[in-house]
Amino acid sequence: MPHARYDCMTHPFERAECETCSPLANNANICDQCYCYICDKLASECQDWTAPSHCHCNAHNKSTFWKDQRGLALAGVLVMFNLELTDIDADLRHGGSLLIKFVHELSVEYNKYLAGERVPPNSSECFCHPKRGSGQCNTCRQHHMEVLYRYSGIFELVTTFINQAEKENPKAAAIMLLGAAKEITLHKDPVQNVQNLGHAASLRVAVPRLMERITTQLQRMLVLCDFPKVLYEKFISFFQAITLPCHCYAFSNSLNVVPWDHGLLTTVLKGQNITGQRTQKGKKVFLWEVLPVIQARVEKMENQQHYKEIVRYLKAVKCNDSQGLRKLRDKIPFYLCKSGDFVSAVHSLLLPFNNLACCTACRITPFQFEIYLKMFRTGSVPSGNNFHDAGEWTSVGTPLKISVLIKHAFKLLYCNLSLYRNAKCWSTLILILGSSTTLEKTGHLFAVSLKEPPPDFQEMVVSLSSVLLNELKTKVNVSLPPKVFAAPLQLEASLILTVQAVQQMLQNDLSYLSSFLEITLAFGNNFWALRLLLNGLCYEEHILHGTVSLLLRDLNFQKMTLLNLWKKLGPQYVGEMLCLYLTCRHKKIQSVGLLIIRIISENLYMCPWAKHLWSFLNTELRRLPLGTTTDHEVAKFIDVLEKM
Repeated sequence: MPHARYDCMTHPFERAECETCSPLANNANICDQCYCYICDKLASECQDWTAPSHCHCNAHNKSTFWKDQRGLALAGVLVMFNLELTDIDADLRHGGSLLIKFVHELSVEYNKYLAGERVPPNSSECFCHPKRGSGQCNTCRQHHMEVLYRYSGIFELVTTFINQAEKENPKAAAIMLLGAAKEITLHKDPVQNVQNLGHAASLRVAVPRLMERITTQLQRMLVLCDFPKVLYEKFISFFQAITLPCHCYAFSNSLNVVPWDHGLLTTVLKGQNITGQRTQKGKKVFLWEVLPVIQARVEKMENQQHYKEIVRYLKAVKCNDSQGLRKLRDKIPFYLCKSGDFVSAVHSLLLPFNNLACCTACRITPFQFEIYLKMFRTGSVPSGNNFHDAGEWTSVGTPLKISVLIKHAFKLLYCNLSLYRNAKCWSTLILILGSSTTLEKTGHLFAVSLKEPPPDFQEMVVSLSSVLLNELKTKVNVSLPPKVFAAPLQLEASLILTVQAVQQMLQNDLSYLSSFLEITLAFGNNFWALRLLLNGLCYEEHILHGTVSLLLRDLNFQKMTLLNLWKKLGPQYVGEMLCLYLTCRHKKIQSVGLLIIRIISENLYMCPWAKHLWSFLNTELRRLPLGTTTDHEVAKFIDVLEKM
């Protein structure tokens, strides 16, 4: 069996503490299975088996000297990390071998940098012979050559090495990055004066840029990677032992990243400390971390689905990058939804984090507005950790009450002008109110048809809407009348209130609206609510003309989209929609119905469902007084359908 030389049963072995001059007795003799204790390979392959000052043949495991030599040989470059042999695994060895190769290449490139590049000076004046005039003599040109020191080669080499490290396993990457950091901080700038050569060519600019990238990556690794505690501490100790030049002082405490089991951090994550500060030895201590560390902690907790812990952490932690931290805190309502706490989520959207900051609602996008309303209405959340992540939706809690949903939806619209002037946001709100609390796994809403409420109920809600909408704009705490916004007509009342809000928006901000078709389509089969909206517009002629012109433009630009949509919705929907527009008392709105008839007539080959419209239109429209022009167009259209 393979064995160390000192355990050989064929050749006796003589022990000594640290004999390296020459082989002792018969220690140089070997059998086929003798291994070198230092090199950890066959003795026949050891180049230092009998070499003077080495004599590995005398090595054995009872000597402190030879144990240290074995550790140094096996650890290689890793010895500078103060690692024990028991700490070293294949990943660390791999990182060490890559680091050694890099150090050799870096040494060659650094020597080139120190040699500099000799170039002629920019001036054409001959300093040695002023009377010569323009142009330098050959002697002066050689004597006054300027030496440039370009760090670009080293910058490219180190950048390539960092790129390689980011593809390796965490342990190997950490060794490579720490080793690279130590090497570049040893580099000296040969010139005293600043040479404007660019960020990559100037050492004093390039090294801090490289250090920033290295330390940022190491910070993330210390948070995301489960390094053994001993290895974690030795990595930090190694970095702290690096002597930083003056242009790198900013990185002195870069790797002072508290571990996950740190006392203050633990109490914050468990909810035992909501402020992120405590008193230690009479001094206040804060949970303060740099942005890359905060981002890494949030990323790890996201992957673990510890959403409540993320919220506690983001509320307590402090950072010098206020903008970056605010961006992370803007997702607190989303994390609250993911944890099933929709009530806290809707309040955190509208409440400022502190007295100096505005609320998250001021910065959400129309797409985020849609996702939030969908979550609040259905009690479901997307499976991913970001708004744009595709995936299934799952139910995690109880949806918000309709009165709470509609109240906060309006507050979101009123506090964010970009949302208020966006047709997508209004169509989203209308869709949400016309949908059930059940959600498809793909995230699509199930539309419902709301029965038209009695006229007196509609009039009551309309009469209250002006006061309610004004209070929602100006007051913090607003209560909707429980007798109106309660079952069984709470959805209908909310939809009527939304119609009145849309009318107000059109009166004030019609010029900012990019589309009106999207809003009309959002009503689905609730044509009574759309009729209420159109009738309300008739009272102000210029608003009606502007809105209908926008709608006609949308219809002309989106013909193919509409034809595909009508194919999906069927002839019953198209027929009721035509009846709505054609029977409206204002001719301007009737023109919308006429355009729809023209679109269908010109694209009958795409409308196989059109023949089913005949009986519906023939029954509903022929008996109504539509006006001469409208009546003629409708009659002609019905005749075309009858012949299909």
